[in-house]
This record gives sequence, structure tokens and C-alpha cells, in this order.
Amino acid sequence: GGFGVKVSFFSSCVALAALSSGHCAQAQEVCVAPEDAADAVTYLMPTAYESTLRKCEIQFSNESFLTSAEGRNFAGQFRALQEDSWPGTYRFIQVFIAQEADGEEGVANIIEALKPDELRPLVDVLFGQIISEEIKSDSCDKIDEAVELLSPLPAKNVGGLVAFILEQVEIKDPPICRTDGTVIVGTEDQNSE
Repeated sequence: GGFGVKVSFFSSCVALAALSSGHCAQAQEVCVAPEDAADAVTYLMPTAYESTLRKCEIQFSNESFLTSAEGRNFAGQFRALQEDSWPGTYRFIQVFIAQEADGEEGVANIIEALKPDELRPLVDVLFGQIISEEIKSDSCDKIDEAVELLSPLPAKNVGGLVAFILEQVEIKDPPICRTDGTVIVGTEDQNSE
């Protein structure tokens, strides 16, 4: 949580669209498959790139990686993979939104007819806004440095690496599944072995 009204609206949209398009069971999943998390990173990277450029335009210099041709090429690798990574991203969003929505039904009439591909523009816009809002101006140079360090990796490896890190740091919004399907980090009543 913590993203306020925009995510609340987005949560309702995606969760209800999932229900209306016959994916109710998927929407109720309690954890995200690591490969779906990797797909979400891959799919959302171009959105994150554009949002970062907009937010950090003043802070970036001519020497910044993200404003360079190499930075644009790095983002371009992910754009080429967006179509293939959308199904996993959609599953990731269903889990994320099922947690965030928490029973809200405010926009059912608006989105009940939407299919997964019809949600893509909404995902792009709202995640772009969320990313922009979360970036602090004093972190622009650190983001630039981090992306430059990742840039030698093929795009698919970047998604996989981020998903791997998420598995290790015990996030719970949404939690990442173990390879055997159990939740790595979940509700407070789960006990460690």
C-alpha cells in the first residue's frame, strides 16, 4: 500500500477486470511466481525509464547514463520484450491488485468489460505516475548509476535478477512464491520452519 488514491482506483480496475474476464482464481493467488515478477520488471522498465527521465530531467547532466544513447538503447531492449512479457505482468498485477483492492468495488461499471490487453494503457499510465511520485529528486543520480551498472546485462537477465533480489529481501506486497508454490513471505500467521 501507500500509493494513495491512484493505486486504490487502479486496484479496483484491475481486480474487477480480472473477475469480469474469468480469471477470478488467478486474482485470488496469494503470491507471485518469480517468473511473473521478472516479466513485470521487463514490461515496466520502459515506463520506469520514461518516468525517471521526466522526474530527473533537471538533475541529469550531459554525462548521465539515462540521457545517453546507451541509456536509450538499454530501454529499447525492454520495449522489444514487452509483448512477450505482458501475460506474466498481468498475472503479477492481478496478485498485487487483489491485495491492494481489499474488496473495493467503486469502478465496476467502468471496467467490467475490459480485457487484459485493454488494461495495458491503464497499467502504463498509472504505473508511470506511481514511479514518478516515488522517485525523490536526490535519488536521481543513484538511479542513473544503478541502471548503468545493470546495462551490460541482457534485458531478460535484468528482470530475472530483480525477481531474484525480491525473493531474497522478503517483500510482502506482493509476496514472491517459492519454486514449490509456497509463499516466501506472506501473512503474519505463517511460521518459519
